[in-house]
Amino acid sequence: MRKTGWAVSSGIESAGVKELHQSDFGPAPQEHHDERVRPIERPMGAGVVKAGLHTAVALCLLTTLVHVVLVFLHVAPSNPVSKRYSSQVNGWVYPLFEQNWRLFAPDPDSFNRKILARTAHADSDGSVKVTPWLDLAAVDNSAVDHNVFPSHTSQNLLRRAWTSYVETHGGSDTARSERAVMLQNYLRNIAADRVAAHNDGGAFDFIQLRVVTVPVAAPGTAAGNRPPAPTEDRLLPWWKVTSHGK
Repeated sequence: MRKTGWAVSSGIESAGVKELHQSDFGPAPQEHHDERVRPIERPMGAGVVKAGLHTAVALCLLTTLVHVVLVFLHVAPSNPVSKRYSSQVNGWVYPLFEQNWRLFAPDPDSFNRKILARTAHADSDGSVKVTPWLDLAAVDNSAVDHNVFPSHTSQNLLRRAWTSYVETHGGSDTARSERAVMLQNYLRNIAADRVAAHNDGGAFDFIQLRVVTVPVAAPGTAAGNRPPAPTEDRLLPWWKVTSHGK
C-alpha cells in the first residue's frame, strides 16, 4: 500500500508539473523540420548600378593614365617613343592640353595684334550683307583691363589660336596637314562665337578675319609721337561657318 500511494502521489505531482509548465509558458513549441532559411533577395537594379559604377571608375582611371602618358611624352625630351607616336601625342595634346615652360622662362610678345572680324549673310533674294569690322582683340582687352582676376579665356584663347594658326600655315592660308586643318577650324569657330555674342542676333553664314600687327612702342615714347606703322596687315579668306543668329 505504501508503494501504491507513493506511485499515485508521484504521478499526480508529475502531472501537476507538466500542467504548470504549460500554463506558465504556453504550449511547448513544435519543431518544423520542413522549413528552410531563404536567402535575402536583392533587387536586380542594384547589380546593374554596381556594374555600371565599376565600369565608369575603370574608364576614368584608364583615361587618366592615357592622358598622363601622352602629356609626359609631349613635355619630355625627344626620344624614339615620342617620335614614333608624335601624331597621336599631338592629336591629344593640341589645342586644349598644350604644355610649355613659359611660366619659368617667359617670352612676352613684342607686337600688338588687332584681330578683326566681319561676317556676311546671303538673303533669299541673292543679295549679300557684309557687316563692319569688329575688333575682337579690343573686346578681350576691355575684359582684362581693371579686372583683378581676368579670365584666362579673355587673355589667351584668341591670341594663342592665332599664333598656332601662323605656326602651322606660315604665310599661306592653305592647310597642308591635319593639324593645320584642326587649328584653322579652331580659330574660325572662336571668331564666329565671339562675333555672334556681339552681333545682337544678326544672322551670318560666312566670316573673314583681318590681323594687323603693330610693334610695341619703345619705353619713354612721347605721347604726341605718331604710333608705329603696322608691320603686317593680313587679310584671310572668307570661311563658311555654321549659321548663327536668326
